[in-house]
Amino acid sequence: MRKKIIAGNWKMNKTVEEAVELAEELKRCYAEQTAIDMVLCPPFTALKSVSDVVSESQIRLGSQNMSSEDGGAYTGEIAHGMLKELFVRYVILGHSERREYFAESDALINQKVLKALEKQLRPILCVGETLEQREAGTTEQVVEQQLRGGLQGVDPMAFTELVIAYEPVWAIGTGMTASAEQAQEVHAFIRGLVRELAGTEAANAVRIQYGGSMKPANAAELLAQPDIDGGLIGGAALDASSFGALIDAATEA
Repeated sequence: MRKKIIAGNWKMNKTVEEAVELAEELKRCYAEQTAIDMVLCPPFTALKSVSDVVSESQIRLGSQNMSSEDGGAYTGEIAHGMLKELFVRYVILGHSERREYFAESDALINQKVLKALEKQLRPILCVGETLEQREAGTTEQVVEQQLRGGLQGVDPMAFTELVIAYEPVWAIGTGMTASAEQAQEVHAFIRGLVRELAGTEAANAVRIQYGGSMKPANAAELLAQPDIDGGLIGGAALDASSFGALIDAATEA
């Protein structure tokens, strides 16, 4: 059985004080839960403070991005060593907002995935189609291109450390959500592609999250699907009660 994983991507939200308040509220309720993996991904400015809050709990820390470089003259970037120093375990890579607003290519994202795995960090590799692409019937082609590009050179044994997040871009922050059936269909396609790329063992081991506006109202139905192993949560992660409801739904799934 694959362990469910719920990760909160706080994006460019929360001051340090607000981040600490949210982390403390979640820690009061979920510090000792081990049924699922629970990950908080605050902005870089709050990583140290949130790390201090969750340090002696079962809550894991994630970063919203990471450079493919070890260090040096890369203004505005953050290296793996800086993240590991703060006890970061997971890194979100290839998020649709990074692809769209910062022109990140599959090749660059692949470099980041390989670097994260090399340095014992767990990548959350994001893939997904736009509304235009879904309406054109090219969802599978888009997802396959992103997956093949992002996973180039990944050792089949590394898939136990890797998380894939399917995020239909048209369902992020729009209030629209893929139906459970639509989401399951793409998740199953992704698992099948991993089987083709890395073998049955890797396909059975890799965890695939849904990242398209999962919220308390639809979480149970989505998480009941056989190939949906959790959620990469945006807006609902900014409030302790809504994020907690998703943790509870994943625990019960």
